[in-house]
Amino acid sequence: MAQMNGYQRWQADLARIAAEEAERPAIRAAGMEALQRLLPVAQRDTGQSRIVGRFLLSLYNGNAFPFCLTDLRGLDTQLWEDCLALLRLDRRPEVEIHQYVQDGEHIWSALKHAWA
Repeated sequence: MAQMNGYQRWQADLARIAAEEAERPAIRAAGMEALQRLLPVAQRDTGQSRIVGRFLLSLYNGNAFPFCLTDLRGLDTQLWEDCLALLRLDRRPEVEIHQYVQDGEHIWSALKHAWA
């Protein structure tokens, strides 16, 4: 396989970026739907709630609230998929995770109290 020159790499990078931007609306929609499903789970008191709550806190502030990715193994498939969709959304965030929802500061404060 021939190596790409600088111009070809630049063109390939631009094409990749354009493809990612084209996917952004679908990623945002899926992430927002996932967040709406995950929040009520995080606000309950179950083993899965603990995992989801700590996951949400880590997206909010990973240094203050570290999260062990292997904990995701304890989730049902749909919750696991929702976490991945939310992680895709947060990969290139438009706003902080708590700002996607109304009263997010209050909600994340309650999550800190419950799961930190």
